[in-house]
Amino acid sequence: MMAIAGIWISVLLLGGGFALDRTLTRQVQSNFDDQLEYVLTALIASAEVDDWGDVRFYRSLGDQRFLEVNSGVYWQISGPDKEPYPSRSLWDRTLEVDGSHIDDEPHFYDSEQFADEPLRVVERNIILPDSDTQWTFTVASAREELDFQIARIRSILFWSFAVLGLGLLMMAALQSYYGLSPLRRVRAAIQSMRSEGANRIEEPLPLEVEPLVEEINALLAHSEKQAEEARTHAGNLAHALKTPLTVLTNAATANDPKLSDLVCRETKTMQRHVEHHLARARAVGRRATGHARADVWPSAESVVRAVTRIYENTRFDLDGNREAAVAIERQDLDEILGNLIENAAKYGGGSVFVTVDADPIDFDNCTIWVEDDGKGIPDAERVRIFDRGARLDTGKPGTGLGLAIVRDVAEIYGGTVELDESEDLGGLMVRLKLPRSGMAKEG
Repeated sequence: MMAIAGIWISVLLLGGGFALDRTLTRQVQSNFDDQLEYVLTALIASAEVDDWGDVRFYRSLGDQRFLEVNSGVYWQISGPDKEPYPSRSLWDRTLEVDGSHIDDEPHFYDSEQFADEPLRVVERNIILPDSDTQWTFTVASAREELDFQIARIRSILFWSFAVLGLGLLMMAALQSYYGLSPLRRVRAAIQSMRSEGANRIEEPLPLEVEPLVEEINALLAHSEKQAEEARTHAGNLAHALKTPLTVLTNAATANDPKLSDLVCRETKTMQRHVEHHLARARAVGRRATGHARADVWPSAESVVRAVTRIYENTRFDLDGNREAAVAIERQDLDEILGNLIENAAKYGGGSVFVTVDADPIDFDNCTIWVEDDGKGIPDAERVRIFDRGARLDTGKPGTGLGLAIVRDVAEIYGGTVELDESEDLGGLMVRLKLPRSGMAKEG
């Protein structure tokens, strides 16, 4: 910030100083030239041609410096084949006149013809009455006073702009220092969190950094939640595996003759737990990657086609909004719908209805209904059925993880799963709500 401010201030001051220098210099030189032109006009107005064809003045010029030798102010009248008529101040010197061109208007230029005395010169060609000669009237003045005024102006500009630039840089430095002080306080608060074990930034901070602090606290809360979820899952998995491992260890130690049956049964139990936690871990990992989005209709169609091959005698109906999109990864959506539709086909009586987003008025959530014509689930069992390994019909194959995985994965993405009775089919109705994709909301 200081480097950018320094460069920008320098560019502005240099540009402004250059423009101001050129403006003031031209103004001073223009005033100097106006004085020379005034003298030139008076010189021309006072001149006339005598009877011998030479120039003379019928009145004297008022500036006495023209009578002082080497006074720094000179005039001269020249003509073709005529001796130059100089002012007394020139003494034995002569102004060099370029006769190769004619100046009908005053012509100003700088001259170095006198050693150690730079001149500012104005000349003009005039034909006087009663004369055919093209006379060149020249007025010259030493540039010493003009150069002094210009040097003084530039000195004032330089020191003024130097002080101004230094003041602006100091102001920018102070502004940056005090303007960024809230960020130093945030840094100190974060350092305090690391050293003192605090889990939030509680110190009151200015309004300018409150959004940053809120985002940091939200990130910390999110990290804590993920860490807590990871600890919970690790503890649940360890607890779930502990009992089967204890059973196997005791059976092996006691040389139980049914050890092989125990191994098969308990390993299947451990496999169910591992699959369940792996499904949750995959969902959490995919959720953390960024903006997830999946179209519901293609996912539901692909799941229905796959389940139809297994349950050929079941009739599947798919209806609803074909444009619905949810904020969830496609793999996780396929897994959720696969579990729900397969359960409906497995435990239903031969009919499964899947309705996608029949209530698009809800701008936040997309609702998916999966209904079957089976026996349904009693109200008292609708909470327990979500437990891992819970099954009401043990006569059919399965692990009892379907609804548990559906609930856990849906909750990871901010969704919900509810069980109810189907009014149309009389069996179970699963109401799945998932957050809409941000792009779908905007559309």
